Amino acid sequence: MELDARKLRILSAIVETYIATGEPVGSKLVAGILEGKVSPATVRNEMAVLFEQGLLEQPHTSAGRVPSHLGYRLYLDELMRARPLTDGEKQEIEALFNLRDPDPDRLLEDAAKALAEYTGCAVISTALTRESARVRKIELIQATDRTVVILLITSNGMVKNKVCRVDFLLTPKILEFLQNFANGNLAGRSINEITTAYLGSVAFTLGKEYVDIFSPILSAIYELCRECSDGRIYRSGTSNLLEYEDLRRVANQLFRVINSREAVLELIDREEEGIRVFVGKENPNSGFADSSVVISRYRIGQDNTGAMGLIGPIRMDYARVIPHLEYFSQTLGRLLEATLEEQK
Repeated sequence: MELDARKLRILSAIVETYIATGEPVGSKLVAGILEGKVSPATVRNEMAVLFEQGLLEQPHTSAGRVPSHLGYRLYLDELMRARPLTDGEKQEIEALFNLRDPDPDRLLEDAAKALAEYTGCAVISTALTRESARVRKIELIQATDRTVVILLITSNGMVKNKVCRVDFLLTPKILEFLQNFANGNLAGRSINEITTAYLGSVAFTLGKEYVDIFSPILSAIYELCRECSDGRIYRSGTSNLLEYEDLRRVANQLFRVINSREAVLELIDREEEGIRVFVGKENPNSGFADSSVVISRYRIGQDNTGAMGLIGPIRMDYARVIPHLEYFSQTLGRLLEATLEEQK
């Protein structure tokens, strides 16, 4: 779509004014923003052309114009000038992370909460497990005479635990045997290698009389491996969406898709790195059709990737939130990578 420089300036002024005010923009206001370089009558004619080309919409007969989804897309691709973060803003973001806690899960959770507070949007924070992730260690910790806590640690720093109840009395000797058995057969193996079939063959080596007794522990280990394979997803700030009048009427629908693992993975489980913006109906899931989603993918060392996503109104302040999201995700990636190195 070819537009001359004047139409582009007018479109940019309308988008940025509407983002700031939430009110339809009239020709007189645009002419004032352009500081008299173009008359209101000329602006009105150019706005009519932009309307015909589908870049602007008119919500009411006598109102000004607002950007269409197509208008936002053109603005994002060609017109937006991101506002770089100051050194002070970068320091504020770094201070928001819990740098004293090396737990990757805690870092992801803290990052989601901090970004939600910082931007006023809903936030998704994830780390996806690569196929190269392996079981590093399994620990069995006795809780009661018949209850054990199973701790699974992977090569990419993921830590999962599950409480398992058994039908026999636990003793230190039995726990030591089971822990040595689990590590001897599972440590060093890829998470995806640990299937029910593999665990069945491992259990067979225990001897038939022990398979049924120890099967709850092996089943719990399998479930922990599946949780690790699926990666981690944290959500924060969904209640922020109620602050936007544009989103209140669709809030229930938005909450459902944000809480759907499948919908979230549909957005983030892609190979493209860097920043991607889905405006309204561009979103792959129709549940996000009345909102915008900004995704930032980042690397965690050589073998893993993560993503942070913002969900907010279509008229979100992209020039501000995109640099913040990018710096947040890059900082999180560095911290997670450093944490994984420390845990090796």
